[in-house]
Amino acid sequence: MSTPVGDRFGGMGSRGSGNADGAAAADRRGGGGNEGGGDPGRYSVAAAVRSPATLGVGLAVASFLAVFYHVVDVVGGATFLLMEVALVAAAAAWLGGFLRERTAVGLAAAGFALALIGYFLSVPPSARALFTVGRVAGDVLALLTGLSVLRLLNAGAWALFLVPVPTFLSTYLLVRRRHVAAATVAAATTGFFVLTGDAGAGVGLAAAVGLTLAVGFSQLAAAGRTGVLAQWDTIAVVVAAMVVVTSVVSVVPGSASNPVIPGGSSPTVESSLVANTDSIGVLGSIRLSPEVRFTVQAEESAYWRVGSYDRYTGGRWVRTGDTSPYTSGSLGEPPGESERMVQRVTARGQLDALPAAWKPVELRGRTADTAQVTDHDGLKPGTTLLENDTYTVVSQRPTATTGELRRAGTDYPSAISSRYTQLPESTPDRVGERTADVLDQADASNPYEAAVAVERYLERTKEYSLDVPAPQGNTADSFLFEMDAGYCVYYATTMVAMLRTQGVPARFVVGYTPGQRVSEDEWVVRGLDSHAWVEVYFPGHGWVQFDPTPSGPRESAEQTSVEAAREGGDENVDAAGSENGSYETPTATPDSGSTPSTGPTPDLGAVNPGADGFGNATVATAGGGLTANATPAGGGGSDDAGDGDEGWTPTGEDVAVGAAALVGLVAGARRFGLTGRVRRTVWLLHQSSADPNTDAERAFRRLEYLASIVYRPRRPGETPRQYVEALSRERFGDRARAVADAYEHARYGGGVDEAEARRAIETVDDLIRQHAPVLRRLGGAGAPP
Repeated sequence: MSTPVGDRFGGMGSRGSGNADGAAAADRRGGGGNEGGGDPGRYSVAAAVRSPATLGVGLAVASFLAVFYHVVDVVGGATFLLMEVALVAAAAAWLGGFLRERTAVGLAAAGFALALIGYFLSVPPSARALFTVGRVAGDVLALLTGLSVLRLLNAGAWALFLVPVPTFLSTYLLVRRRHVAAATVAAATTGFFVLTGDAGAGVGLAAAVGLTLAVGFSQLAAAGRTGVLAQWDTIAVVVAAMVVVTSVVSVVPGSASNPVIPGGSSPTVESSLVANTDSIGVLGSIRLSPEVRFTVQAEESAYWRVGSYDRYTGGRWVRTGDTSPYTSGSLGEPPGESERMVQRVTARGQLDALPAAWKPVELRGRTADTAQVTDHDGLKPGTTLLENDTYTVVSQRPTATTGELRRAGTDYPSAISSRYTQLPESTPDRVGERTADVLDQADASNPYEAAVAVERYLERTKEYSLDVPAPQGNTADSFLFEMDAGYCVYYATTMVAMLRTQGVPARFVVGYTPGQRVSEDEWVVRGLDSHAWVEVYFPGHGWVQFDPTPSGPRESAEQTSVEAAREGGDENVDAAGSENGSYETPTATPDSGSTPSTGPTPDLGAVNPGADGFGNATVATAGGGLTANATPAGGGGSDDAGDGDEGWTPTGEDVAVGAAALVGLVAGARRFGLTGRVRRTVWLLHQSSADPNTDAERAFRRLEYLASIVYRPRRPGETPRQYVEALSRERFGDRARAVADAYEHARYGGGVDEAEARRAIETVDDLIRQHAPVLRRLGGAGAPP
């Protein structure tokens, strides 16, 4: 069993944080409206639930509850949410017996206002001071254009305060048999989450289908049970069409969360990592570009950090908190010893980030006038940098020794512990159990040793590959137990999750590795250098970098990738001096007592002790690294320009959409009579054997049906014998009489033997083949007898 969160090292973290008068009279009696039929003046929960329209309401309500549940699962409070929903629904069902609808709507509005006030009071005072009318209006607009509610600093409280409002109103309207109104409230709530990006296509689809079912069944209920059954195919066609259309056309704004970076139309990890958006996810197989992004002039190399993320949803990373305008002094220095580093960065194309070594303390240049500072002390540009735009960053790089980090202890500030040890409540226990085993085997006795142990475990047990599927469910759990290989996003996500199960504050960081050194103080950074790594918090020292992605020798693989791009005529592959190869410097071994072995190396050729997880020295290079036996797609190095070429594997959502499409096709075929035509054709063309008398009677029915198509239907009052005589004279001759004789013997006489029944069947089969060209008229004939 895993050690409880925070117990191992004394940390404080946790894993989850129909007229007006009649209507008024009915309302006074507690009945309300009734789209679903029945007496509108009677209040009956049972009658409301029995209506077929309740299925649609339930589906719409489940859609928004699924989003609320996901939010509290991520930040903590899922059990309380379920209890809250049950109590509110029960209260709404009780109040539905006597509370007027206007009063109920007013009560819901008051509840909404109180929920917002409650959320405001739940926010820490320091963050509450930032609330202004303009900021609140801006946040509301941002929510409606793709800003996830998970980015709210206290998203759990927000969900718990808000969920009673739509739950109450939907349940109240349901028990009043206002099915369409109830489904509309639920679907509108889900629609809000679609706009924020928190509701996936499946959830949005469920809400749309639920509303459609509620409307459709409510309108059909007046026709009674027979009417509903008769029109089921119409409803099925409409719902199936909505399923398919919703799955193909997305209404969620995507440009903000999935920016496109030059270098190809295939998914790229770079587009997610370095655009510094507020949320990033795991893309599965990826490709990256060898194009130059920027150059850096500095006295030494570093990982060029773009941003960090604190909230883990199981499949995505979200950065919580707000941004504020950069001003001189708005970036504080790290708490421990540090050294000053100045970097001059020049964009070599459009750049939507401000890469800088950790920790930035000062920004210079025109970019500083519009730059923003994140709640994590990261930098974001106010506008896109254009080619040749430059800025200067002054950083104070932590210089704590490994010994100092081992002695740092676990006296974490409460804000750090609560924010950076969060894990979804649904995180499988086996993640913590595996981490505890790893730390026990490494005899880790403090957070620093725990970080090193987890880092080396991932380096040792997982291969590096760009050609991997997007995991289903929790990324860290999938990578630990179900995958053999992955790239930097998988490694960093898993390391953060593992450390958090043990109460060690850690966060997910993105940016670029140093790049190609082209002179003593200049580096060229390409798209293939984009990377993800980990920062761990140490009291008294702040955030320290760790990189669990294998970083074996890869310079030759990287060079091969760049040369291939040059030979292919790709643009912007080189900057001044990069086409002549890397700047050569003497190999040096850093002082193991001065900086952690897991930090960035002094230069591209420096030895990084123990980086391979076995205590053997490996060469740290520009892209985050490859294991010696790993071969990423395309032959490039870590996160380089290979294309994933994996075949399509259907997801659960794909199966659901396919099933819905199939049901819709069948229902549509029935609605337009196609299934009837097929059934009649099969009935006419093929006769299976039963007993002789039954076979003879069915042969005659087939003959009669064929005659109704090629000649005329039997007239009212016309006996079978009279009809057959007319057929014999006009169309079929004596063969029709032979079939009729067998029919009469079987039905009214002493029966027929097997031979006579077989002759009747064969006669009808011959007549059908003779008149095959007219069978196209089957659709106009009536149903077979």
